[in-house]
Amino acid sequence: MKFNKIYIELTNICGLSCTFCPSKVEKPSTIEVDVFDNLLLQAQHYTNIITFHIFGDPLTLSNLKNYLDIVQKYNLKVEITTTGLFLNRFPLELFLHKAIRQINFSINSYDKNEMKISLQNYLKPIFELCNLKLEKQIHNFINFRLWNLDQEKTKNSFNDEVFTMLEKQFHINLQNIDYQKPTRLENQILLDFDHYFEWPSLRSNHLSHGFCYGLSSHIGILSNGVVVPCCLDGHGVINLGNIHDESLEEILKKEKTLSIIENFKNKIAIESLCQKCSFKERFNA
Repeated sequence: MKFNKIYIELTNICGLSCTFCPSKVEKPSTIEVDVFDNLLLQAQHYTNIITFHIFGDPLTLSNLKNYLDIVQKYNLKVEITTTGLFLNRFPLELFLHKAIRQINFSINSYDKNEMKISLQNYLKPIFELCNLKLEKQIHNFINFRLWNLDQEKTKNSFNDEVFTMLEKQFHINLQNIDYQKPTRLENQILLDFDHYFEWPSLRSNHLSHGFCYGLSSHIGILSNGVVVPCCLDGHGVINLGNIHDESLEEILKKEKTLSIIENFKNKIAIESLCQKCSFKERFNA
């Protein structure tokens, strides 16, 4: 069994409260450094890419470098997803770390919170990191994410404001932008779009079967140690096991795990949360 990536929620602490994210009801938790080391010792046999993301923001951890060093220790690469709000808590050189493959900045997080700083000041350290990356010719990707598209185009005003600042920073014209694909701002620096999506919930009225990439392209590991089939199960509804009690190998060989995989191959969602998930419709259109 091999995955494109394994999502690891280093912490469920975010520091913001975005309306497009479901509220985190679990108590605050963080995967300790020694536990993370043991986890990657196992995970290296299943993937080459670790993604710091599910809920929570890895930049809320002051010892982030320790986690990056462990990723490098096992010759893996990491993708970081962050709001970017806490970027200035670190020396920017940290984000040129050899373990980092990609950094995703969720820019629309700014618009979904009552920020005490201006959009210009929010973007300033991100722009400074971009400049440093280009100056040092570092081979990694930086993505500006605007995953706030909807049929009513309700966020056009905010997006236009972001475009204006991106145009000034990167000396590029974004007037005739194609929302269907990433836009190159600079070398390995992209502007990425997507639509709002509904996080799966057992309370949802949606009900369908179909194929999903959970447990085939990726798995998720929550900050409390619970292993889940996909990165959208942030509450651990489909609990496959806990890394504090079992090895990753044992969890992935369980009858429950294998049954989910086999049924997805036949476009059958056997778990209630999977049946309630509308995101999988993207793979079954």
